[in-house]
Amino acid sequence: MITVVLNAYKRQQYLEQQIECVLSQSVPAERVLIWNNGEELELKKFGDKVMVANNSHNLGVWSRFAYATNAETEYVCMLDDDTFPAHRFFENCLRQMEIEPALLGARGLRFLSSSRYHPFVSFGWDAPNEKTEVVDIVGHAWFFRREWLGAFWRELPPLGTSRLVGEDMHFSFMLQKHLGIRTMVPPHPVMDPGIWGSDPDLAMRLGTSKEAVSQGDEALRKFDAALRRCTANGFKLCKDSPATASAGIVIGPGITRVRFIKRIAQKFPMLGMWGRAIQRRLAEKNIHI
Repeated sequence: MITVVLNAYKRQQYLEQQIECVLSQSVPAERVLIWNNGEELELKKFGDKVMVANNSHNLGVWSRFAYATNAETEYVCMLDDDTFPAHRFFENCLRQMEIEPALLGARGLRFLSSSRYHPFVSFGWDAPNEKTEVVDIVGHAWFFRREWLGAFWRELPPLGTSRLVGEDMHFSFMLQKHLGIRTMVPPHPVMDPGIWGSDPDLAMRLGTSKEAVSQGDEALRKFDAALRRCTANGFKLCKDSPATASAGIVIGPGITRVRFIKRIAQKFPMLGMWGRAIQRRLAEKNIHI
């Protein structure tokens, strides 16, 4: 029923733990495909359950969506290397698929600007949502029907664009444009973390490490460019729909973009946690920083 695609590069030490995580789901993966951009891997202990594609060059994150066409199941779940879904996450996604087929993820964003990635409104493991939420993009995990990969490759990214970021926006845009399919975050209720899309402690620690592709000013510029490219070509954002528009005011360029603030949060995790809590409380009052 489900094939999982994992991406390996600089953090291969977590790979076996991630494989065991998806094979022990309440609805376990039938097979795991590993797209390896790092040192050559051998994972014989998992037998035929795991297939590894070792690459001689780092081909980035877009190419794993081409590799995913090797899946022979109805559903595919793509996971970033910092994502360890809770025991019933796949079950949670399948339940939502019965209600409305959608591109599902462990964390979703509603953008507050058509040209700037930050600030945004977040849902998922870092900002629990009691009900399914429609979002612009999802990340960390992408759960979808295998046949939708055709929409992903319906339009190729322009030559010269980064292959390290932007695949999440491209997928949501292509599904919206060509198939009329929405992007959503399934429920992440506070009282039931067993259905969440990621372990929040691991996700936060690994997601802010120096190996993460989302870190750094250059990455943020690439995120902004990817968003501008999509919206300029017709990507319709939640902020422009009465049903999902986020009310309130936006102050500044996004506090998480400020290099000094990011360094403080990384050096002192507790301060980072408090800062994110304050940011969420302000967002609840429709003040986005």
